[in-house]
Amino acid sequence: MTKKKRFFIITAFCLLLLLTGTINILVNNSIISGEVTNTSTNQTTLGNFFTNYRNNRTDTRNQELMYLEAIISSASSSQEAIANAESEKMQLVAAMESEMVLEGLIKAKGFEDVIISDLNNSMTVIVKSSELQASEVAQIVEVVQGQTSYDIENIKIIPVE
Repeated sequence: MTKKKRFFIITAFCLLLLLTGTINILVNNSIISGEVTNTSTNQTTLGNFFTNYRNNRTDTRNQELMYLEAIISSASSSQEAIANAESEKMQLVAAMESEMVLEGLIKAKGFEDVIISDLNNSMTVIVKSSELQASEVAQIVEVVQGQTSYDIENIKIIPVE
């Protein structure tokens, strides 16, 4: 395989990862926002949203890690492809660790559930809450900025009931 071909394959895989996550969020948001009217069913759906999102994120990342590991361990991979795959793997592992730490810290502030998505130099925080007070938003921003280098313009906080 040529270097260009490997690069395009890695890029295509990353784009598929982003597309899968986006579709999952859109589908789950449409279920939460419009199709469910019963309150008890809505709570179940919301719980499923957070669980489903985490499961899908884990599955997708595991697939990406397996793909990167295949590139790294392949005898036919060039040194440049191996270096790129190792770099991407380290970035993915760092993002996973950062998201996990941030989710734990925000939950420790008293929020019932939270999902962090660190993508394209932007941090999205989805919080299980009907609405957020200014003080709660400030707590979340403080945690995110304390653990990352993101400016407030790059932090998006979404309450989901």
